[in-house]
Amino acid sequence: MELTKTISTPSVTYEQPLGLYIDGRWVRGVEEKTFETINPTTEEAIVAVHEAGPQDVDIAVKAARGAFDGIWSQTSPSSRGFMLIKLAELFESNIRTLAAIESLDNGKPLKQAEGDVKLAASCLRYYGGWADKIHGKTIDTGPGCFDYTRHEAIGVCGQIIPWNFPLLMWSWKVGPALAAGNTIVLKTAEQTPLSGLYAARLCHEAGIPAGVVNIISGFGNKAGSAMASHMDIDKIAFTGSTNVGRLILEAAAKSNLKKVTLELGGKSPNIVFNDADIEKTIEWINLGIFFNHGQCCCAGSRIYVQSVIYDKFIKAFKQRAEGNIVGDPFDENTFQGPQISQMQFDRIMGYIQSGKDQGARIEAGGRRIGSKGFFIQPTIFSNVHEDMDIMKEEIFGPVCAIRKFDTEEEVIRLGNQSIYGLAAGIHTNDIRTAIRTANRLKAGTVWINNYNLLNAQVPFGGFKQSGIGRELGKYALSNYTQVKSVRVKID
Repeated sequence: MELTKTISTPSVTYEQPLGLYIDGRWVRGVEEKTFETINPTTEEAIVAVHEAGPQDVDIAVKAARGAFDGIWSQTSPSSRGFMLIKLAELFESNIRTLAAIESLDNGKPLKQAEGDVKLAASCLRYYGGWADKIHGKTIDTGPGCFDYTRHEAIGVCGQIIPWNFPLLMWSWKVGPALAAGNTIVLKTAEQTPLSGLYAARLCHEAGIPAGVVNIISGFGNKAGSAMASHMDIDKIAFTGSTNVGRLILEAAAKSNLKKVTLELGGKSPNIVFNDADIEKTIEWINLGIFFNHGQCCCAGSRIYVQSVIYDKFIKAFKQRAEGNIVGDPFDENTFQGPQISQMQFDRIMGYIQSGKDQGARIEAGGRRIGSKGFFIQPTIFSNVHEDMDIMKEEIFGPVCAIRKFDTEEEVIRLGNQSIYGLAAGIHTNDIRTAIRTANRLKAGTVWINNYNLLNAQVPFGGFKQSGIGRELGKYALSNYTQVKSVRVKID
């Protein structure tokens, strides 16, 4: 059972780690099991990686606890920051390899994968800058006492990342946790383990001590469940579906009441007012739903268009969507690659059939492309109403639904008519309309005259059933620190 394997992609040939990265070493799982990761473009196995089970989670947690109590607690904040910045530089110098791994394992177009690596490096560098700037306050309570607060690391953090943005979510989790002085046990998604394992190698090169970052591959119902219920993990962070988020929250409560942050599902409204610049708006709407094969938690899948421009918009959007090139992720002209798996492909096609059965009209797409690989046409529905499954449920694929609206009041009501509240988009040339609408939409992020623009400085997270807590920005640090008050009597 090998621990590395040479893999050739259309752009690079590289050495892929296959083992579990625990306590600074590559090891086999205790049960000596492996599982295959599948190339969604060809439906063929890429390689088999070692599978972590509950015993491996326990070993990784012990390593993380030892590092937290030992060497990491003696590492200065500025040194932590330097390591994160070095890690960011390594991401950038390995961009061709990291992007190729993402395209191979996830199916995202190579150009988009390179964009993900750049954003991941930016995130790590951003938190490297924060590492020596996390501090408390002095509090004047009177002459008899000296009072101050400390923002201390929580401890061992369990982190579970999704398959749609493997490296980007890796950086969103690792960056703030390390900046704040925590240690980590991170589980990659079973569909896309490869880039996270390669990134573990870069952690070693960056000088991050053994045990501080532990990366394991495994399944949610075994390794993920063991992490959520582990009595010596102090905090769990999860990005994924709302249903799994509920299970993690329950397990955290039933075990040691560990701190929890959850970035969950979405069904985001993307609103187009009559005065919007149609040509520019169409580009953002197209990106908002079809970027990353529609596999975005914040995808603008519910599109509301004001009545005066509705017909014009439908025609223009249909033409734009049909111009998206779907195909081989290593082809430089490809905009949309395959869906991640057979299961996800079948799920999306089931929603498309549901839309048809419930009376929605297909304006574009709706079919599979080819017979090999999980490719689906960019799909647009019209003639929809709010009770349809395609308007209520997260599809997580290249499928959107367009509905007409007349007034601002009406579209705010429709936009908020969801169990989710992750994101929203507004397109208008009237700043007053934009701000009024943004202030009333129940969403954690509202994009105005853009969509899917992310920055490490700007917090991201959801309202309602879209999650708990925030990632990115200064706000994410509060998820990885706890406040201690100290009162010294001096008279």
